[in-house]
Amino acid sequence: MRLLILELVLSLLDVRGHIPRFDDFRPTPVAPAPAGAGRALAAVIAVLAVLALVIWAAVWLATHLF
Repeated sequence: MRLLILELVLSLLDVRGHIPRFDDFRPTPVAPAPAGAGRALAAVIAVLAVLALVIWAAVWLATHLF
């Protein structure tokens, strides 16, 4: 299950399977691409979701084990 979530996060961030070659580096425009903000927001949401699930699991275990 953890690998499926990791695959999902990596595919959402579009970093899965990307190995750059030397000729892949072309001059880019000076202004940052607006897609970078979307990827950063997706990463923050993913991290917060994982933290919320960890806290929920800890509370659930604490209430059911004790």
